[in-house]
Amino acid sequence: MMQSRTHNCGELRAQNAGEHVKLVGWMENVREVGGSLAFVVLRDFYGTTQIVVETSELLAQIKGYNKESTISVEGTVRERASKNPNQPTGDIEVVPEKIELLGRCRYNSLPFEINRSREADETQRLKYRYLDLRNPAVKKNIILRCNVIAALRKAMMEHDFLEITTPILTASSPEGARDYLVPARKHPGKFYALPQAPQQFKQLLMTSGFDRYFQIAPCFRDEDARGDRSPGEFYQLDMEMAFASQEDVFAVCEDVLPPIFAKFGTYDIASQPPFRRIKYLDALEIYGSDKPDLRIDLTATNVSSLFEGSSFEVLADKTVKAVAISNCSLTRKQIDKLLTDCEVQAGAKGYWFKVDEKGDLAGGIAKFVDKEEAAKLLPLEPNTLVLVAGGELATKLVGVMIKTFGPACEGHMDKERYEFCWIVDFPMYEIGDESGELEFCHNPFSMPAGGLDVLLKAERGEIDPLTITADQYDLVCNGVELSSGAVRNHDPEIMIKAFELVRLGEEDVKAKFPAMYNAFCYGAPPHAGIAPGVDRMVMLLAGEDSIREIIPFPMNKNAQDIMMGAPSEVTQKQLDELHIAVTAHEEE
Repeated sequence: MMQSRTHNCGELRAQNAGEHVKLVGWMENVREVGGSLAFVVLRDFYGTTQIVVETSELLAQIKGYNKESTISVEGTVRERASKNPNQPTGDIEVVPEKIELLGRCRYNSLPFEINRSREADETQRLKYRYLDLRNPAVKKNIILRCNVIAALRKAMMEHDFLEITTPILTASSPEGARDYLVPARKHPGKFYALPQAPQQFKQLLMTSGFDRYFQIAPCFRDEDARGDRSPGEFYQLDMEMAFASQEDVFAVCEDVLPPIFAKFGTYDIASQPPFRRIKYLDALEIYGSDKPDLRIDLTATNVSSLFEGSSFEVLADKTVKAVAISNCSLTRKQIDKLLTDCEVQAGAKGYWFKVDEKGDLAGGIAKFVDKEEAAKLLPLEPNTLVLVAGGELATKLVGVMIKTFGPACEGHMDKERYEFCWIVDFPMYEIGDESGELEFCHNPFSMPAGGLDVLLKAERGEIDPLTITADQYDLVCNGVELSSGAVRNHDPEIMIKAFELVRLGEEDVKAKFPAMYNAFCYGAPPHAGIAPGVDRMVMLLAGEDSIREIIPFPMNKNAQDIMMGAPSEVTQKQLDELHIAVTAHEEE
């Protein structure tokens, strides 16, 4: 027996015919036939069961209930005369002897039809998320999320990782995004910060002597929403390993992730180890992106020489890249529409020409292209479409072109699989857009490839610091970045020298990262880690385009929880206790 019921609504089968049962759930629908006969669909977490009301007394009773009221039904199971093969319980129905109202729905109409909630306006869905989650299709994603997290936890423990929770209230530190700040009542004028990631804590665990750490970690970043990023908070499979190299981290991920993707994913094929490794600069050159979708067989080619001194001034004497798509049957109208989509995403205009059935160049910018010269650089078989991008945004644009035209051109994308790759050898430094000076490119805690020696050479001017790479890596699946990771800079001397190149000294490092710097001075092991995003992982597995579809209670694009009314104003008393004054905000 389950709680106050004998069975759930997805459980009964033909072999239960004749049994006396008690079911509970939501009254999903009522279809009245005649004066004393009605068919009721009863739904709970597990499924639905048809209830057949055959007395005028019970019919009058249920007619007084609004849909989505919760009820209890006691009665006898019988085999259906007209079975429903599309429903797990479609061979039976329950004839009630007693119906009891458990929780009345007090509204005659709902914000949306439960089973079609995904068609409703997103604002309505988020405002009434508790109704949206009653939809089995929506609930299915949340169940998937639970099962994936359980599988990840089991796999990590089987690899001898310890699950250790780290603080939620911590100190603010410069980690790339805006912090969420929490005022400290007992320390006026000071603030805690919600962790953007457990980065420092997990490294401190390594210096504490723990060998393998993980947690399903909540992270908090005050950043804008995207299709694959939820504002406010997200979760990641955070892990760190002591006395470990990049290869050790790769080995764990390549062992843990493919079975989970193959088991729980929309597709049952996942890359087997070793995953393909692509250098960061090569990824940009070949795929136009550091997040390539390897299910697509299209690549970019540098064709700048084709347009040297060209009369087509837009591309003349610029960096020009092209993507050749064989056996392409897209019409001019389709090509132009897809190119427009690419231009919106990349912020740059693209061009094209085609090789017709006779092998001649036609359409688009064909008149500006020398066929013989083009044939030296590109495969120009009949019915080949060539996409062209030039200028400062050429790389970005061809990356968008590959991801847009790949799925649209038949035979160029093996969609039903999960293709992983590692992006490696990221630049350690870059020139800042605003400062115009040398800055860290990504993670300042990454170990520079070559260690102290390469930093000293850069300091002496023997090498360009922009050529220094970091022992840093990204895990990419189907064009989605699942995670960044790195071999950590665990040596205080190397750390100080790395920061000195960006005009920060030892005192700055001590001030910004006191605990980690001091801990490393007591003897730290070489360590490395990574943190694949759980939300993005489940989004891929569920085949969803929006990350909000796999989060139980997501915020909207403006980082608002419109169901709970957050963020909200607080009382003056609360502000006074926290020594906070709210000033008027002037609109720009």
